[in-house]
Amino acid sequence: MTYFLRTEADLQLGLAQLMLADPRLKPVADKAGTFALRQREPGFSGLCAIVCGQQLSTASAAAIRARLFAAFDPFHHDVVRRARTEKLKRLGLSAPKIKSIREIGKAVAKGRIDLTAVGNMGADEAHAALTSLHGVGPWTADIYLLFCLGHADAFPAGDLAVQESARIALGLRKRPDAKALAKMAEAPLLKTRQSSAASRAAIFFLRISTVGFNPRLYRYPLISSSRALARSSTFLKAKLLV
Repeated sequence: MTYFLRTEADLQLGLAQLMLADPRLKPVADKAGTFALRQREPGFSGLCAIVCGQQLSTASAAAIRARLFAAFDPFHHDVVRRARTEKLKRLGLSAPKIKSIREIGKAVAKGRIDLTAVGNMGADEAHAALTSLHGVGPWTADIYLLFCLGHADAFPAGDLAVQESARIALGLRKRPDAKALAKMAEAPLLKTRQSSAASRAAIFFLRISTVGFNPRLYRYPLISSSRALARSSTFLKAKLLV
C-alpha cells in the first residue's frame, strides 16, 4: 500500500510510529518539539524549483526560484523550455540547470513523463520515473516525492543535512553515507513491522532535531566540542530555511 502524508495529523501519526519503532529518538523528539508539515506545488513547477536548489545554499536557491517564477507567469513547460538562454542565465541559472529544466519540459511536452500520473505511483516506481529525466538524480527525486507529493515512503538518504543530523542525534562516530543511512532508516520499521509511513516523519525529525542541540543534556561524547556543535547547527539551520 502507498502511504501519503497530507496533513499535520498524518505527520504526527508518522512521528508516533517512528518513536515506537526506534525509541532512541524519543529524547530527540522532546528536544526538537513540534514542527510544521512543509509542502510545495507538484508538477513541472515544483520539480524545477527543486532543480534550482541543487548544490546551492538555501538563500541562493530561493533568490533564483523567485526570479524564475516571476519571469514566467504562468509557469508553463513549453514557454520555459523555449526561453532564450541569455534570459535564463540572467535569472541566475547555470548552464547545466538550464539544460535540465529544458529537458524536463521537453519530456513533459512529448509525453515521456506524466507528472500527474507520477503522483499516483508507488514510491519506487515514481522514483524510477523521475530519475529517468535528465538532471534528476536520487536526491532531487526524493525531495520531489517528499515535499511535492507527500510520499511517506521516500527518504533522501543522500542528503548531507540528514546524514549529519543522524550522526549528531544518534551519537554516531562518523557521518553515515547514503547506503548506511537508508539501512538505518529501514531497520527499525522492518524489525517492528511498523508502517513505512514513518519515513517521511523521519526526515523532518532528523533535520530539525539537532538545531540548538545541547550536548550537556544528552551524553553523546562525540558532541562535546561546542565549536563542532556550532558548525553543525549553522549548517543545519541553513538547510532548514527552505
